[in-house]
Amino acid sequence: MMFRRHESLTILSTLGLAIVLAAISPPPRAQAEVIERVVGVVNDRAIYLSDLRQRALPFLERLASVPASRREEGRQAIYAQVVEQLINEELIRQAAMKLEIRVTNQEVESAVRNVIEQNNLTPEEFWEAVYEQGFSEAQYRKNLRDQLLHMKVMNQRVRARVNITERDVRREYERRARQANQRLRFRASHIFFPFPAGAGVVEIAEIRDRAIALRRELRDESSFQAALGSEIGGHLGWLNQGDLPRELEEGLATLARGEISEPVLGPAGYHIFLLHERERAGASEIPPYDAVKDEIYRSMLDEAMERQEALFLEELRRDAEVKILLELGPRASK
Repeated sequence: MMFRRHESLTILSTLGLAIVLAAISPPPRAQAEVIERVVGVVNDRAIYLSDLRQRALPFLERLASVPASRREEGRQAIYAQVVEQLINEELIRQAAMKLEIRVTNQEVESAVRNVIEQNNLTPEEFWEAVYEQGFSEAQYRKNLRDQLLHMKVMNQRVRARVNITERDVRREYERRARQANQRLRFRASHIFFPFPAGAGVVEIAEIRDRAIALRRELRDESSFQAALGSEIGGHLGWLNQGDLPRELEEGLATLARGEISEPVLGPAGYHIFLLHERERAGASEIPPYDAVKDEIYRSMLDEAMERQEALFLEELRRDAEVKILLELGPRASK
C-alpha cells in the first residue's frame, strides 16, 4: 500500500488546526508609554520589544494568578521563550527568501475561505468574530500569510526527510495492541467528598474525617449504594488505566471485586471507591488494523515532522548570526 503525503501538511487542509482564531495572539493593549528597542537580531533583521510584548501578552495575563513574589520570574521566563519563537519565525522567513518561496494573495484568500468553511460561519459572522478579538482584516490576513509561508518551507525542506512505510505503521499498531492487552480496566462507583474552593488545612481535615466516618458505616455493596442516595458520587462505568489521576488509580488497583476502598485523596477531594469488576483489556477492545492505520500513519507523521522541523531550525540557527538582547541578560550565539 502506498500512503499519500500527509493531508494535514498541505496548505489548505491544515488551516482549521494551524490557524484557528483563538490560536493567534491578540494585539497589544494600549500602554501609557512604549520605549522601542531591539530585543533580538537574526542576521541583519531586528526583533523589537513591541513584537515581543504583543506575542507575550496572553501569557503575561495568566501571571495574575501567580503569587506576586514569583511574577517577575514568570515574566522573564515567558519573554525568554517568546523571543526564541520570534527568532525561529524570522529564520523561517529568511529561509523562504533564499528558497524563493512566496505566498500569493490568491493563496491567502483561498485560505481565508477555507477557515470560514471549517468554522461553519458566513463571511459576515467570521469577520465579526475576528473584529471581536481585536483584529483588523489586514492583521488577520498577515497572520495567515505567515502560517502559509511556514508550511511551504516545511513542505519543501522538511517533508522529504520523513519516510513512513506501511511496515512502520504495522509495527506501531502491534505495539499499541500489546500495550492495550497489558492495561487493566475497572468498572467502579464512588462517593465523592469535594474540597470547596480555597479550602484550608482545617476544612480539608474535616472533610477527611467525614469520609472516614462514612467508610466505617459501609459494610457491603448494598450499604454503599444506600449511602449514595445522600452523598455526591455515582457509577463511573468502565475506566481504562490512565483515565484517572495516578493516586486514584492506585486506590482502585488494590481492590478485589466487591471491595470498598478507604478514603483516597485526589486532586479535588476524597473518594471512596466500590470496585464492581476488573479485567485486562482484551482483543475485542483493539480495533482492526484497517480501521486505524490511517490515524496511526498521521500520528507518526506528525511526530516525525515535529522532530525534523526542530532539527531544521537548529541547522538554520547554526548558519545564522543570532543575538538575543533582553534585560534578563544579553547573550549571543552563532
